[in-house]
Amino acid sequence: MSTEPENPLVFEDPLTRQSRDDTDEGWGERPAAEGSTADLARFLDEKPPHHL
Repeated sequence: MSTEPENPLVFEDPLTRQSRDDTDEGWGERPAAEGSTADLARFLDEKPPHHL
């Protein structure tokens, strides 16, 4: 049986690693779609409620 803890403390700089927020995916971006139909669908999906 190992005496090491399951989640040892890590003392490295967290800013040296890329997080999900550093990518478009982390901000909820969708993959680029082709064609005007996809653009219209995205516009309608993301339209603010006061533009109904």
